[in-house]
Amino acid sequence: MIHSTSSSDRTNRPEAVSQTTPKVVVRAPGSDQFSAENSAALRVALANQPEIRPEVVERGRALAADPSYPSPAILRQVSAAILRSPDFSEDQA
Repeated sequence: MIHSTSSSDRTNRPEAVSQTTPKVVVRAPGSDQFSAENSAALRVALANQPEIRPEVVERGRALAADPSYPSPAILRQVSAAILRSPDFSEDQA
């Protein structure tokens, strides 16, 4: 059985929450328009994230040491299946 690597007990990290983050304007898919507001909001959000997250590094180490975690062969098979699948986000016209 493959266990999820995602934690279901998500809580906001204090450093990830910013009261001054500009509002991101969401546009329809395929809308190729530049938005300075979105660009600025993304830069602020990225700047507020730590470069290395120790809790994620530790989780990776724990998974790598877990013998029930998928083997490299299984991971290669899954990644190959993902690469072969169609990308529905692209225009199919």
